[in-house]
Amino acid sequence: MNRYAFQLKVKADKIEEYKKHHEAVWPEMLTALTKTGWHNYSLFMRDDGLLFGYFETPYDFETVLAGMAQEEINTKWQDFMSPFFEAPEGAHADQMMLELTEVFHLD
Repeated sequence: MNRYAFQLKVKADKIEEYKKHHEAVWPEMLTALTKTGWHNYSLFMRDDGLLFGYFETPYDFETVLAGMAQEEINTKWQDFMSPFFEAPEGAHADQMMLELTEVFHLD
């Protein structure tokens, strides 16, 4: 299983609303993530909105992103969530993920 981490930045004035939406992620979105190989997926956020994401998958990073790009529900979710991120107007967060390099792991 491959492990991946990424970071994004949530706008300071949108942090609480962002958290609320993630308390009830759309069931169709959860299904699409699982279907395209996202497992053990977690999001962590600092008080300033810096977001750290982690997931495991049998595939590579580009493959799971490409799989989600094919899911209609993902397009709807990304359109809905794009105003929450510090990114160019209309950009989707899944296109802005900065992949982080793993430098240590302990089982």
